[in-house]
Amino acid sequence: MTKARLLRLSVVLVSIFMILLIIVYWDNVGTAHFYLHTSFSRPRSPGAIAAGEDWEALPDVDEFLAKLLSSSLKQNSSIPRKTEQLLVQGSNRPVVSNLEENVRGYDWSTHKDRNSLDQEKLQVERQRTLREFCANSSFTFPTKERSFDDIPNYELNHLIVDDRHGVIYCYVPKVACTNWKRVMIVLSESLLDQGVPYRNPLDIPREHVHNTSTHLTFNKFWRRYGKFSRHLMKIKLKKYTKFLFVRDPFVRLISAFRSKFELENEDFYRRFAVPMLKLYSNHTNLPSSVSEAFGAGLKVSFSDFIQYLLDPRTEKLAPFNEHWRQVYRLCHPCQIDYDFIGKLETLDEDAAYLLQLLKVDRLLRFPPSYRNRTASSWEDNWFAKIPLAWRQQLYKLYEADFVLFGYPKPENLLKD
Repeated sequence: MTKARLLRLSVVLVSIFMILLIIVYWDNVGTAHFYLHTSFSRPRSPGAIAAGEDWEALPDVDEFLAKLLSSSLKQNSSIPRKTEQLLVQGSNRPVVSNLEENVRGYDWSTHKDRNSLDQEKLQVERQRTLREFCANSSFTFPTKERSFDDIPNYELNHLIVDDRHGVIYCYVPKVACTNWKRVMIVLSESLLDQGVPYRNPLDIPREHVHNTSTHLTFNKFWRRYGKFSRHLMKIKLKKYTKFLFVRDPFVRLISAFRSKFELENEDFYRRFAVPMLKLYSNHTNLPSSVSEAFGAGLKVSFSDFIQYLLDPRTEKLAPFNEHWRQVYRLCHPCQIDYDFIGKLETLDEDAAYLLQLLKVDRLLRFPPSYRNRTASSWEDNWFAKIPLAWRQQLYKLYEADFVLFGYPKPENLLKD
């Protein structure tokens, strides 16, 4: 009888061990590098975690996984990290071969007083503003009150994970996301060039940067980890450094319009421009290609674009495209406690400070700003022909992004 019980117990223990082994090593990125050692990510030693420190709020399964993974960390602590052993090599001005990058042009001029901003105080203020309004019951917007568990997996597709350095980045289109994705590729070594990981962010072609298969994102966890995916997400959110970059919401809309409708873009022409031209400009029998349409002078106007955003039929058909979807819907700032909030308006200073905090500033530098970046001073001209009532409706549509991230209400656009 005793032997039978021991045999059954052995089978159960072996089964549990195999399941957990699969969870830990299923993904080739690996969750063994689970704990981060940066200056603001609240790290704990494996021993402290195993003893139960700082895990009181986690469910039993989360705590069990945390203990298992912290034990795994001890065994894998000797694994070398190639990127941490390499410095940026070559010229400070990398060769840019991509046509679009050459057209836009980079600003390689020196930026004086880069450290003039008190970055630490700036971060405290940005996080304080965000948390205060997330906790303010009188300030409401859609999805604010839901929990992290209520967020569908498909809405977590903007959260990119780097397990090598313990970093989670929520990318916001039209907020330097191409170059931040490049940085994440270099850090995670998720893309190879002739068998060697990329070292210089600007060497990575744009088509690879925006290929969804290049990045490990939260919405992929279900396929990899099954029913344990949410538990792993919560542990990583608790222990990893989480950051995002934001931008004045109206300026971001202007930038999205310029990029997707003033330049020839076949996909956006067919998916968005054709319906806009039919609905708001009364055009019929439109050309099948964007080049033919541009040749005939058929372009979406900024007024058409604003009407499209305000049209209640738009959201009924499909959620906003990511290039003009609100940041609170992309990155869930009231459900995820971000450690760092960067802004495009202070991109150079913020990026340098963040890389320093992540202790990767010796590995790479953030690519420089574009010379012709859409400026906030353009707002008055772009919105001059937009009716006041539309401007006011548009502000209500993006009000949460203005308020949560500390952007002033554009009073000059909202009054006669």
